[in-house]
Amino acid sequence: MLRSLLLVSSLLASASFVAAQTVHPAVPAQSVLPANTQAGGPAIPTTPPAESPHPAAVALWPNGAPGSEARKDEPEIVGWRQEIDIVFPIVYNIHNPTITPFLPTKDKATGCAVIIAPGGGHMFQTIDREGYDLGKWLADHGIAAFVLKYRLARDDANPPGTPQPYTVAVHAAADAARAVRVIRSRATEWGVDPNRVGIIGFSAGGEVAADLIANDDKGKADAADPLDRISSMPNFVSFAYPGLPRAWYATDWTPPADMPPTFLLCASGDRDNVAGPGGQVKLYAALRAAKVPVELHIYEEGGHGFGVRQWSYSVAGWPNLFQAWLNDRGLLKKTSN
Repeated sequence: MLRSLLLVSSLLASASFVAAQTVHPAVPAQSVLPANTQAGGPAIPTTPPAESPHPAAVALWPNGAPGSEARKDEPEIVGWRQEIDIVFPIVYNIHNPTITPFLPTKDKATGCAVIIAPGGGHMFQTIDREGYDLGKWLADHGIAAFVLKYRLARDDANPPGTPQPYTVAVHAAADAARAVRVIRSRATEWGVDPNRVGIIGFSAGGEVAADLIANDDKGKADAADPLDRISSMPNFVSFAYPGLPRAWYATDWTPPADMPPTFLLCASGDRDNVAGPGGQVKLYAALRAAKVPVELHIYEEGGHGFGVRQWSYSVAGWPNLFQAWLNDRGLLKKTSN
């Protein structure tokens, strides 16, 4: 039953993470669990964990992210994660933040661009169904997509008992800001309108998107790095079953002054701070009261972490609603080259 899915929220302790791990790129997995670890759950594959095929990633800083320069060449780790009805690849040990471009063909391109911030409780990234799978879908529908690998504030690769080197508000948000700037700086090359660049954040990725907006960094004219002179404020945002900064749950929270148009998405079976009165419903009400353009969709089925999946439930069609909303906002209007 999908109702019982709740997809073992990515914010649960990593004790629920059972994986065969492999260092990226192709280094054989050290161990593979041969059988299910949850009654009735799917088997862990016997093949080494791997990301699905995708275009080459683009480093956000050529010499490494500020504060992470010494670790920029450290390989990422790919593992299997098993949940109640699905097994999927995850990525962690991220020290060199990147974007992976999924570009539409020229005849389809609308000029709109979406940065995709996958979830994973800041411990890992659900890189396929909250990343590459959506990137492929958007590109097929004329929307340039850029999957963001941001630094993780609770990285599963960090040795137990040692301080985590990163925080969401400082490092992950900086990675998202840099992604916006890199895309705008290469807008002509990638066929993107720099005034139609937005972000969608899944689960923990929603917190990254929220911090990006809260920072309200429109660039500094005298910055030494030319990219830092470019605004990092997105033109629109989507929160998909998000975790949000603690302040956003306060009863007296008001949206940032420059809050962009917002698309909200979740399923009613999710936890209360997402689907309950204090979650997306509250966020919708606050945005509406502040006259921020906002749209909210709550599906009956889907639980937490549904991402992009092929199944019989209506939640599988949410990307079409997102595309329709972008169109309603005038963000998919093609411009002549």
